[in-house]
Amino acid sequence: MSTILSPGDVKLRDGRSVDFANLDIAATAPCLRVVADTVAELLPFYGSVHRGAGALSQRCTREYEQARETVADFLGGRDGDTVIFTRNTTDALNLLARAVPGDTTVLTFDAEHHANLLPWRRTVHLAAPRSPEEAVAALERALRRQRRGLVTVTAASNVTGEVWPVAALAEVAHRHGARIAVDAAQLAPHAPVDLTALGADYVAFSGHKLYAPFGAGVLAGRADWLDAAEPYLAGGGASANVDGTCAAGTGGVSIGGPDRDLSVRWATGPARHEAGTPNLLGAVAIAAACRALAAEGHQERTERALVARLRAGLAELPHVEELRLFGPDAERVGIVSFAVLGEDPGELATRLGRDHGIGVRTGLFCAHPLTRRLLAEATARLDPSAPVPAQAVRASFGLGTTEAHIDRLLDALRRR
Repeated sequence: MSTILSPGDVKLRDGRSVDFANLDIAATAPCLRVVADTVAELLPFYGSVHRGAGALSQRCTREYEQARETVADFLGGRDGDTVIFTRNTTDALNLLARAVPGDTTVLTFDAEHHANLLPWRRTVHLAAPRSPEEAVAALERALRRQRRGLVTVTAASNVTGEVWPVAALAEVAHRHGARIAVDAAQLAPHAPVDLTALGADYVAFSGHKLYAPFGAGVLAGRADWLDAAEPYLAGGGASANVDGTCAAGTGGVSIGGPDRDLSVRWATGPARHEAGTPNLLGAVAIAAACRALAAEGHQERTERALVARLRAGLAELPHVEELRLFGPDAERVGIVSFAVLGEDPGELATRLGRDHGIGVRTGLFCAHPLTRRLLAEATARLDPSAPVPAQAVRASFGLGTTEAHIDRLLDALRRR
């Protein structure tokens, strides 16, 4: 598999050096070397996109549009689908929320990352289910009462790592005339994401979760709502034509005040929502990561073994309890969160980094309703009389994670 860029050894408080165990990959994945090399190769030819006739601009425009095609292939894009480059998953889902027709009811579960919980209007919140089957049944009941709907759901939880039954939810949604949008930020780095196989109408993900640098994301899916919506940002590139007057029959819209009317005809296709100079390097980086993962796979078997190793080790610790929504045998990606009794989570994370060279995440993971609920349940299983920790601890991994990293974490948790 393509190698990742790594900081190498880190120095511990006692003066020893160890290789850094990056167990915070769900927040930001390390960059693949092939991605860094691809970006570095393009830098000498860096130029404007779409707006220049010179050699640099022409090359960069080709690279940008080829990146769009690569992402479409990576996602199994269909005829009529479009790929829009955004800043990240949050930006992509906010863009889609702006494009949803006003009479559409959005149905989502109270288990979502805030990026997929907060942007929507006319929202019906469904209780976080206890199993994939319960999620499908709850959606079936809810959609019977909706005339026009959009279901929006995570593909894999950033809190528990549990994989959601997207294909089954999509079948229910489509049977009731609804569409489905999928937050694939946590699934795309760990398993294939195919629009057709999932039955998804829209999918969003971030480059910085997919072993590419910060600052670029993707919204992909059906073009009709996006072409009909007002541009996400108004500006150059999104505007196909701007005149000083609004002439009848031109298809333009009049904007401005009584002293300054402008006739604007907006672009169609991805340009409609990509105003301003686009993030060329971000798009090229995402495309390079997509090519690498498509060619060499996601190492799913290795990751499943690491998940099982960590969960089995945590189950042996009397002061630690895993956070889970579904049953213990539910399918998971490389994310495991847990409650720890008797030690402040922030101090624990500091100790893990300072004394053991391990990076983990603590907090509520931008999924406050779900994480608080699961923390309370996990604490009750450990000790019903104990106070509920204010934060959980999350270990997440992917390419570059080894059994030694998992064992080092488990050993450190034993040393209270």
